[in-house]
Amino acid sequence: MAAPLFTIFTPSYNRAHTLPRVYESIAAQIFRDFEWVVVDDGSTDNTAELVKAWAREADFAIRYFHQPNGHKKTAFNRGVREARGELFLCWDSDDTAPADALQIFRDRWAAIPEGDRDAYVGITGLCIDEAGAIVGDRYPTSPYDSDTLSSTLGDGIGGEKWGFQRLAVLRDYPFPEFIQGLVGEGLIWNAIARKYRTRYVNDVVRIYHVEPDSLIHSQKTVAKMRGVAEGQCYAAAAFLDHDWRWFAKAPTEVVKIAANHTRFAWHLHRSGRTVRHPPKTLVGWTLKLLAWPIGVAAFLYDEMGSATV
Repeated sequence: MAAPLFTIFTPSYNRAHTLPRVYESIAAQIFRDFEWVVVDDGSTDNTAELVKAWAREADFAIRYFHQPNGHKKTAFNRGVREARGELFLCWDSDDTAPADALQIFRDRWAAIPEGDRDAYVGITGLCIDEAGAIVGDRYPTSPYDSDTLSSTLGDGIGGEKWGFQRLAVLRDYPFPEFIQGLVGEGLIWNAIARKYRTRYVNDVVRIYHVEPDSLIHSQKTVAKMRGVAEGQCYAAAAFLDHDWRWFAKAPTEVVKIAANHTRFAWHLHRSGRTVRHPPKTLVGWTLKLLAWPIGVAAFLYDEMGSATV
């Protein structure tokens, strides 16, 4: 069987109630050169039965993998290992897309001269909410060639976006599985941004659904914050060591990141875990120390908030 152009990857944990709309949206795509890889991260609902039934009826390849619960980082790494496509699209277990989303991605990728594509990691477009409103900022031009760090810190572009990456690049940037708990995707996107560009376009490619049990929508209790504390420390240290030069253009954002290292280090300490992953450079340590009072204040604010819940 020939390798598809796209691997659509869905990590899922007890999402049998939202997966049907994902399947229906994928099945409705106009562009058909894709496979769907589902990594079930230890679900205890009927996810397996649903996906295996769809695999028997669908006119596109569906491959299902089950693993013990290890958070999205391990599911993502598994999806990258199992993928057969050239281009890798992470399609979360609660979102949908317009029927022409894959066609848009394919056409915008084909518009980059073949000899130039090695400098790019992929294409990213816009999201809308369930009411049809654009989520976040539009790009100043379309296409707009930049990277995660330059677009957010340099040009101040924020909000939900969605896109694919070249599989060959992702295989060079796995999520660190030695981190306990959740690891934010920004860690990987920032690392890729130091070497590759992304082509951003003002095409709507994703419909963003907010679920009551989603990580973004759920209340930020201290228990949940401590569950992500090690990943936050690791990501903050990596930023301070590699991307500190952005202080000149976005001092407030860089100080927030530096303060977060202290903030989440205290959460680790209070939960009885070893505080690891300090900055490794003099500049990183200097920024951390400068932002230390803000980080402590943020931690104390977290503690006070938990007392009122």
